[in-house]
Amino acid sequence: MIKDIFGQAFEAMRHNGRRTAITVVGMAWGIATVVLLLAYGAGFGRAFETIFAQFGTNMIGVFPGRTSEQAGGSKAGVQVRFKMDDAEHIQETVPGIIHVSPVVWKTVPVQNELHTYTWEVDGVTPELATIQKMDIEEGRFLTAADMQQRAHVAVIGAEAKSKLYSGAFPIGQTIRLNGISFEVVGVLKAKMQEGDDNINRLIDIPLTTASDLKDTKYIDGIWMSYNGDHATVQQALRKTLGASHGFRPSDRNAVYVADIMQQLSQFRIISLGLQVLLLFIGALTLGIAGIGLMNIMLVSVQQRTREIGVEKALGARKRHILLQFLAEAMVITGVGGIAGILLAYAVSKGVGSITFYSALAKNADAADIHLIISGTSVIVATTILVIVGTVSGMIPAIQASNLDPIEALRYE
Repeated sequence: MIKDIFGQAFEAMRHNGRRTAITVVGMAWGIATVVLLLAYGAGFGRAFETIFAQFGTNMIGVFPGRTSEQAGGSKAGVQVRFKMDDAEHIQETVPGIIHVSPVVWKTVPVQNELHTYTWEVDGVTPELATIQKMDIEEGRFLTAADMQQRAHVAVIGAEAKSKLYSGAFPIGQTIRLNGISFEVVGVLKAKMQEGDDNINRLIDIPLTTASDLKDTKYIDGIWMSYNGDHATVQQALRKTLGASHGFRPSDRNAVYVADIMQQLSQFRIISLGLQVLLLFIGALTLGIAGIGLMNIMLVSVQQRTREIGVEKALGARKRHILLQFLAEAMVITGVGGIAGILLAYAVSKGVGSITFYSALAKNADAADIHLIISGTSVIVATTILVIVGTVSGMIPAIQASNLDPIEALRYE
């Protein structure tokens, strides 16, 4: 029976080929729009994830500030200063902490035989490479041995390499930092860089050696990686530092916390809102195509009124007529859906990616919006298509099944 019903549906579609083709195109356009909008929304979210992932998302930085609340016998306005002991204390007392790297920095003249620049030099520990996902392009990063020996070695950024050495091989070369010689042992892979940001010009040297450039009694900040909930870790971090330095954990100005996951969570909310909006727009577009399908099916019911009357006179029940017209609508919907999904894949392959972050930053092609159609997008779009097709086909089918056979036979 089902085979006969769908056979009749295909025969009716073939008999009204032009009308059917126009309806199929409308449904295909609607489903392609839904799939591509979902792919765009997902690509927008992936772009933000990529931007943050280059530094590591489970990462927190804490930097000293000045108190703005009274605590105990201390009045507000006291300068907070970090020491090396603070990094060790954080490692031992804050739950979830994996790696900790105290850092100091100073802007100094950076020279080789041909060039002189004024760049930031950071004194760091080997753990920072893991914390901030600092990938090596050439050579190596700093080691524990470099720290112990207070070695005069440096790891330079990708832009620093191009400015200092152009196309020459930098490993083993000597640079002077504030007049002191350092051997270049590594070059970092380029990170996404906005405008004149110095992210790819930084020079990293062992923290112990940084005392040759500045007084390291006090450190400028501490970076750390962690497991668990970022809010819980941040709260424990403020509590630990507050107890050590005599300020209230609620005092947001005493220390500044750079919580990468907190920032990413905010962008995820924006991304989710955009995806919901795009899904709504796509559903409306598909709904318009569904209205077209409904109109075509209503016309078909009107044109085949006598046929319906004959079928009912020969014993066809309401459900038979209902299934007949609903099957025709679902076949049109199915053909249009398959064509639309294929069209969406073709468009996504043809477009590839849409310029997004690379318009603002260098080395940021990976953070552009890539129209990658996921299985989830196809499932969501297909679900909407089935709902629209069923509703659009059900109304004409119900009208056809409710026709009075005698009045239908009299219809001219």
